[in-house]
Formats: sequence, C-alpha cells, structure tokens
Amino acid sequence: MRSAPVVDGAIAGAVGSAALDIVSYLDMVLRARPASHVPDETAGRLTDTAHVNLGSEPQAANRRSGLGALFGYATGIAAGAAFGLLAARRRIPLPVAAGLLGGGVMATTDGSIAALGISDPRTWRRNDWLSDLVPHLAYGMATAATLRRLRSPSRRGG
Repeated sequence: MRSAPVVDGAIAGAVGSAALDIVSYLDMVLRARPASHVPDETAGRLTDTAHVNLGSEPQAANRRSGLGALFGYATGIAAGAAFGLLAARRRIPLPVAAGLLGGGVMATTDGSIAALGISDPRTWRRNDWLSDLVPHLAYGMATAATLRRLRSPSRRGG
C-alpha cells in the first residue's frame, strides 16, 4: 500500500482543522461569545483517566488548554488521514465528502464529550448546535477541497 493517500489526507485534515478554528474564532468575534471550555475539560478528563499529573493548578490549567487544542488537531488530522485512505480509489463528490468529514468528526467529538460526561448534546439549544455544526462543516469542506487539490491530475503529473 502506498502511503500517499494517508499523508495527503493528514495534510488535508490539518487544513480542515485550521478552518474549523478560524470559523470558531470568527463566531466568537461576531457574537462576542466566550471560548468553549469543552476542549480543556476533555483534556482534563482524559489525563485524569490516564493518571497523568499535569502539575500544580496554574500549570495544569495551561496544560489542559494546550492539550485540548492538540487533541482537536489530532482528531482532525486522523480523520483526514482515514478519509484519504478510504477515498483513495474513488472520487467522492465534494459536497458528500464535506458532509461525511464534517459530520463524522462532529459525531466523534460530540460522542466523546457525552461519553466523558462533559456535555449532553441532547440538551443543547439551536444556537449550541449551530455553533458546533458550522465549524465542523467548514472542517469538512476545507479537508475535502484540500484533498481533492492534492490529488488533482495536474499535481500527480498526469
């Protein structure tokens, strides 16, 4: 098996993760909403479960914040790599690929936070869902478009 589809997918997933962050930050600016506490809480729950000591509370808070962001990028990059492998031999229409990628990452993250007891998506209001859905769709579109560009015939030399 060639590694190019996985590497291309990982690169595309990194681009998609950046797009998700940009859309989230724009939402914070436009609606003057605070940053989400979910990534920090997720990092805290996972490190607690793994019995990882993050240091004294000021250090631990900073480390949870960094780890939360890194876990988000790891999820986006891994999803892109997996999709790169899945779509290596088929041309999936861009809107379908964007929906699969965005919806898949959203389901993974929302399922994780529900399983960890951080939040219950069943209790979310419409604005909560939109704040989650729009950035994930941006992730899906940016990842799918980047993967398509990386695989274009002109980039493959053919």
